[in-house]
Amino acid sequence: MTAKSLPVIAALAVTVLAGCAGNQASSSPGDTRFVAGDGKVQVFPVADRHKAPAVEGGTIDGGTAKLTPGKVNVLNFWASWCAPCRAEAPALKEVAAETKAKGVQFVGVNFKDLQASAQAYDRTVQIGYPSIFDKSGTVLLSFQGTVPPAAIPSTLIIDSQGRIAARALGAVKYKDLLDAVTKVSDE
Repeated sequence: MTAKSLPVIAALAVTVLAGCAGNQASSSPGDTRFVAGDGKVQVFPVADRHKAPAVEGGTIDGGTAKLTPGKVNVLNFWASWCAPCRAEAPALKEVAAETKAKGVQFVGVNFKDLQASAQAYDRTVQIGYPSIFDKSGTVLLSFQGTVPPAAIPSTLIIDSQGRIAARALGAVKYKDLLDAVTKVSDE
């Protein structure tokens, strides 16, 4: 490596890193840049809610999972290699356990991952709810316009009418998620 090549390498590194730092405002249907969210849960007014697409698929352990009509469903998009996904896992696990008696169903969607890695992560974390293995991102893309295709982790709360009631881009916090799930399930 010569002294002349250092500025070129530095400029290339800055360009690559800048491409990873998208924001929600600039997300468009074909945009695949990483979207860093702040994890805040945005609850949508009832009048502004849109119907959620049907979600069903094979799970990371070989079963099947789907959203249950008539129930509040929480859908979390994650990957085993995603540090913010690992950071939010305890909050998701706790809120899922605490709201299960109210009929709230949690479903994970693992994407852009290796199935063996997802299975190992699931065995370690023991999250307590199924995760659809969506390597290609088909499930995530069905929510285009609500969740940017490269926003990971992302969490959606689907109300009992099957509408998208709330969204969080980035790692959710326990209290924020519990408050939002409780608000939607109490409607």
